[in-house]
Amino acid sequence: MDLTDGPAEAGFRAEVRDFIKEHGSKFPKGGGWSESGEEPGAESVEDRMKAWREAIVAKGWIAPHWPKEYGGAGLSAKEQFILNEEFAENGLSNVGGFGVMMIGPTLMVHGTDEQKQEHLTKILHGERNWAQGWSEPGAGSDLASLQTRAIRDGDEYVVNGQKIWTSGAHRADWIYMLARTDPDAPKHRGISLLMFDMKSPGVSVRPLINMADGHAFNEVFFEDVRVPVKNRLGEENRGWYVGMTLTDFERSGIGNAVGTQRRLRLLLEDAQELPEQETSNARSKSGTWRLAFADRWIEADIAKLFSYLNMSLQDRNMIPNHEASMSKLYTTELNQRIAATTLKLFGLYGQMWDRNRDEALKGQAAGSYLGAVSSTIAGGTSEIQRNIIATRGLGLPRG
Repeated sequence: MDLTDGPAEAGFRAEVRDFIKEHGSKFPKGGGWSESGEEPGAESVEDRMKAWREAIVAKGWIAPHWPKEYGGAGLSAKEQFILNEEFAENGLSNVGGFGVMMIGPTLMVHGTDEQKQEHLTKILHGERNWAQGWSEPGAGSDLASLQTRAIRDGDEYVVNGQKIWTSGAHRADWIYMLARTDPDAPKHRGISLLMFDMKSPGVSVRPLINMADGHAFNEVFFEDVRVPVKNRLGEENRGWYVGMTLTDFERSGIGNAVGTQRRLRLLLEDAQELPEQETSNARSKSGTWRLAFADRWIEADIAKLFSYLNMSLQDRNMIPNHEASMSKLYTTELNQRIAATTLKLFGLYGQMWDRNRDEALKGQAAGSYLGAVSSTIAGGTSEIQRNIIATRGLGLPRG
């Protein structure tokens, strides 16, 4: 694994940095170390995000690894990594969402030419936003136990069931989901991956508010929803394997570790500027916090190496599998440790929730701590990741 830039990569990195200098100010960013604090008014954020999207779409960089015929840039995995690395270093995002990150690449692997023509260009231009219908009330970590049914009726499936923890379903145009098409098959078989419009008759969405008072998750109910067979991605009853391709893209986490290091750097800058009474005096004076911060920084370096590993596999036209699980497991648990370190740094001020006050990063310490709780659950629990690493990575027998 070569961590250095060759002449071509160095030239591309310079091109990305020039682009950021020219267009980076269009991206709406909030204040504070996690950059999730107060932002301009909603209309201003929307307008600026649209301008940022248009700039990166024009370069083909919203999906840099996609073929040029679909609006991508046809970049190598290493060039894509450089792009994500530079964006993360500057607090920027390619704003692609589920469409660009997961269902788009999976369509390229398993989709028909008709499906690619139908969806990929719309994903790039933000004309079609996606939600992922994976978990159910009785099928979370054991996803293959899902019970949502899709019964074949001629050229359509009739879908009945429920999904839960569906991120962004209240804003999504389409959903891709796993449904059971053969109830008599073993549980990892008999599943198909379907795609359909969220406005289809019989689809209803109910919000779920998390303990950080945020609305990202939803319950989605399906009652006699009719889905054309042509909207099935991959073979009938082989959707589990299509879905695992998609999940590997979700877990690979390229660029996340760079963002983690930037988050730590901003945290250090904010902590140094705060009056002494707004930090936990005992920790500051004893040096305990400094040691904790050093641990987090070293861990962020390790997370970055996991990202390099995933990039090197993709650069060889391989899809990270247990390697992606290693990255996901390590990075999400690191995010929780960073959140805990931040909360302890500010002492009682860290528990403040009033975003209109100046203390403790306008409530971001408390909000980030609560928000980090779910990070080791979303995308597959830490226990699931460890099982994947053990069986697929180390070759250990299933328990």
